[in-house]
Amino acid sequence: MRFTFVLLALLLCPLMASAQDAGVRIKDIADVEGVRDNMLVGYGLVVGLRGSGDSLTNSPFTEQSLKGMLERMGVNTRAANLKTKNVAAVMVTATLPPFAAQGTRVDVTVSAMGDAKDLMGGTLLVTPLMGADGEVYAVAQGQLAVGGFEATGAATSVSKGVPTSARIASGGIVEREINFDLAQLERVRFSLRNPDLTTAQRVASVINDQLGDGTARALDTTGILVTPPAGERDNLVAFLTKVEQLRVQPDQAAKVLIDEQSGVIVMGSNVRISPVAIAQGNLTITVKETPQVSQPEAFSTGGTTEVVPRTEVTVDEGQDKQLGVLAPGPTLQELVSGLNSLGIGPRDMITILQSLKAAGALQAELEVM
Repeated sequence: MRFTFVLLALLLCPLMASAQDAGVRIKDIADVEGVRDNMLVGYGLVVGLRGSGDSLTNSPFTEQSLKGMLERMGVNTRAANLKTKNVAAVMVTATLPPFAAQGTRVDVTVSAMGDAKDLMGGTLLVTPLMGADGEVYAVAQGQLAVGGFEATGAATSVSKGVPTSARIASGGIVEREINFDLAQLERVRFSLRNPDLTTAQRVASVINDQLGDGTARALDTTGILVTPPAGERDNLVAFLTKVEQLRVQPDQAAKVLIDEQSGVIVMGSNVRISPVAIAQGNLTITVKETPQVSQPEAFSTGGTTEVVPRTEVTVDEGQDKQLGVLAPGPTLQELVSGLNSLGIGPRDMITILQSLKAAGALQAELEVM
């Protein structure tokens, strides 16, 4: 069976290599300009909470909203002193997908604004969702689904997730469409998600090779202008489908990303290092306290219990750390192997990479997040 697995792996290696050489689809690295999502936001009230809502004394906007809602329903509470804690003011957000027709349902996210402790069991009342232009494009309402919880006792508490944030699956209904007639466009512009001149030119070349010369032209680092041939203009959607399925090999810049907080290092395949010598080591002093208790002998009348200090100090001067030479690495694997051969951790590797960049030996862009 082991021989079968080895043989299968050897047979699959050429297939995997050919799949990588084929590149990626254009639809995975570029977007059609105009075909985009739109952000929606609204302000609403959540009711039905079990005493975990906003305290009206600390959240005056909740009290004003509650009174305004009741007044629209014919209940006059202007002179009343409301003290309910079953209501919470929330912000409701949603994403309107492109070409969403009236009646289409979208998911919404609900987040508490005041000092509500938990939104579990609450119901969102009708909330208009507006776009950046101030127009209402959807309306949200429904039962909240909270993924987190919090339980507090006299001596301890347990929490999981964020109980003041919830979602409503298909809780929003689209009321207004965004007009965009894709079929009437004479030209279509593709926008790269990772701007790069080489990648833009490669995309244009692939389109011209497959669909005819003069079909595509790279404009800048992100834009590729595509003009459908005369026979394809009557069915632009089918033509764009052909373009999206074409494969291209994106170009990758030599770049090193460093996250100082988590110690994560990401290096591109084109990262190179000039010949350089590196020594890594530091002075480490360890102080260990192990106090001992000295007891008097049995039946002693004048003896007392004493604590005798015991201190052990060790010094590590890093004498086992040696000077290492990193030759120019033709591949990312050799670069990583060369750094790992020094026996250093991620934190020290971050410092070394920054020092290499300062010395001019790191032939890549260094970005610290």
